[in-house]
Amino acid sequence: MAVLVYVDDLVIAGNDSSTCNEFKQYLKHCFHMKDLGSLKYFLGFELARGAAGLFICQRKYTLDILSECKMLDCKPSSFPMEQNQKLALDTGPIFTNPPRYRRLVGQLIYLTITRPEITYSVHILSHFMQAPRQAHWDAAMRVLRYLKSSLGQAIILPKDNDLQLVGFCDSDWASCPLTRRSTTGYLMKLGPAPISWKTKKQTTMSKSSSEAEYRAMNQAVSEIIWLRSLLSSLQIQYDCPTVLHCDNQAAIHIAANPVFHERTKHIKTNYHFIRTHLQRGIISTTYVHTTKQQADIFTKALASRQFQDLTVKLGVHNPHTPT
Repeated sequence: MAVLVYVDDLVIAGNDSSTCNEFKQYLKHCFHMKDLGSLKYFLGFELARGAAGLFICQRKYTLDILSECKMLDCKPSSFPMEQNQKLALDTGPIFTNPPRYRRLVGQLIYLTITRPEITYSVHILSHFMQAPRQAHWDAAMRVLRYLKSSLGQAIILPKDNDLQLVGFCDSDWASCPLTRRSTTGYLMKLGPAPISWKTKKQTTMSKSSSEAEYRAMNQAVSEIIWLRSLLSSLQIQYDCPTVLHCDNQAAIHIAANPVFHERTKHIKTNYHFIRTHLQRGIISTTYVHTTKQQADIFTKALASRQFQDLTVKLGVHNPHTPT
């Protein structure tokens, strides 16, 4: 049995209903508590159970955002951000209501918990919280138009799941036009369901795309180690390595090569802990072609067709869309 506590709200989950009921009776004896039954709504998350599994979305929360921004009647968009849009270089007029922009970006950040496909777009928008310009607000409106087109879209945790942890990592080399730092993106899936994802600008500048990919692998390995520990506490044990997919063969060779040479001497030694976990059998790296790299959606803005294809591969679905 596992118990999630948020202030005075509790979510109880377990594989034995009698044990869960005994625990709830114990809590009722100790505190004035109300049993709300099966979990359906929690902190803005809507949960529905079906024959296929558990569906988690934030549809009402999304509608509240659209309503607050008066975008309920807007024209839908098939993808959230234009390609090659250099918002960091924009010199247009300052947006007249910066607090409104900050509030909207904060709401979108919370929405990424169930909408991984907008993570990169929100990551870019969050760079301009201090002094947003009109172009940044327009880009945020583009994200809302995408949300209008996919209100019911979210994550499905399938009933039939092999519970195998798989990782994808990618980077966009020197993507920041101001600092020339690379962008890291990773995706962790438990079976076909996404459970962890991230977009982050790297803290240092990489001299090559291989180095940027290697640093992305470093962050992905850290996440894998933490997830394996978390799953272990939930009695999910792994006897085999967790597969980490990378689309850069040079980075894979750096991770496996114990010899420091000219192209890797400048990389901090703490990044080479990847090798240690490779040798221990905790992870195993494998090459995946760029066109099949699911983490690609976390490192750059994509065209409509590629964006839609990767969204499906992520494990994000809209059950209200006819197939």
